Amino acid sequence: MYPSSFWQSGVQLHPETALIGDAGYQGIRRHHGHPVTPHKATKKAPLTPAQRQQNRELALTRLRVEHVSRRLKIFRVLKDVYRHRRRRFS
Repeated sequence: MYPSSFWQSGVQLHPETALIGDAGYQGIRRHHGHPVTPHKATKKAPLTPAQRQQNRELALTRLRVEHVSRRLKIFRVLKDVYRHRRRRFS
């Protein structure tokens, strides 16, 4: 069973490490000192143009990371257990 949240997972990160997440990671600020999450708008406080630009830049960065993760998952050698002779494994 997977942990339900970041702090329950037991992952130890250096406090100065930047965590880049989407809007679902808003509560991570209580458990980690340097999260990078998008700005959220409300009815009373809409986003400023600068905040919108920061959200776009963050989304572009996250998109690149997600594409690399997708390619690694598709690459079958990394996906499965290597079952051949060790001397052929380089």
